[in-house]
Amino acid sequence: MIRKIIQIDEEKCNGCGACAAACHEGAIGMVDRKAKLLRDDHCDGLGDCLPTCPTGAITFVEREAAAYDEAAVQAARRNKEQASEAGQQPAGCPGHQMRRFERGESAPAAARGQEVPSQLAQWPCQIKLVPVNAPFFAGAKLLVAADCTAYAYVNFHQDFMQGRVTLIGCPKLDSVDYSEKLTAILQANDIQSVAVLRMEVPCCGGLEQAVKKALQNSGKCIPWQVVTLSVDGKILETR
Repeated sequence: MIRKIIQIDEEKCNGCGACAAACHEGAIGMVDRKAKLLRDDHCDGLGDCLPTCPTGAITFVEREAAAYDEAAVQAARRNKEQASEAGQQPAGCPGHQMRRFERGESAPAAARGQEVPSQLAQWPCQIKLVPVNAPFFAGAKLLVAADCTAYAYVNFHQDFMQGRVTLIGCPKLDSVDYSEKLTAILQANDIQSVAVLRMEVPCCGGLEQAVKKALQNSGKCIPWQVVTLSVDGKILETR
């Protein structure tokens, strides 16, 4: 039958695996570090994978394809659940698997006399890898941070990450516009606030502008602030 189905451009695919993690039907898998449509009959043609792709490698086409087989998808899900219960690792890169970490209040290290625990609330944390509809976004306070900030600012976890869902990226190294992905996240979830943590260097302006554009495009009124750090780790400005 002729129907709408996804198509993956291998030349554009960077192998991040975000689409495979977002595909609830298990139609997409990673083969030789490239995303592949493994089974036509597992693709429902709704395109949950499209907004997660940072390179635009996924599009819709109309072609001859097997009909969507919901029974086969459900059977595959049951097999995956049984494998998980048996302690077997699911297919794909473990780095793309969603996880939520429960964190309590963190006391200063000097007062506790021991190391301060991590305040990372979820995994993955890279903007380009995180699924748009991840459950940890529900009612979340969002921190969008340039990845250098964690190295520059000594109390990064306690002062900025605590109580927030953290997303990190570098517009210079990734060479992508994060605004589309961030817009999708803001539109699909009940985000309470957004904090942007950036360095003073010009390339970090791309991260700030991506968040600003996403907030505008989301159509929502969400409070946000921007904190700028110096290259030696001092807070230069909060606005």
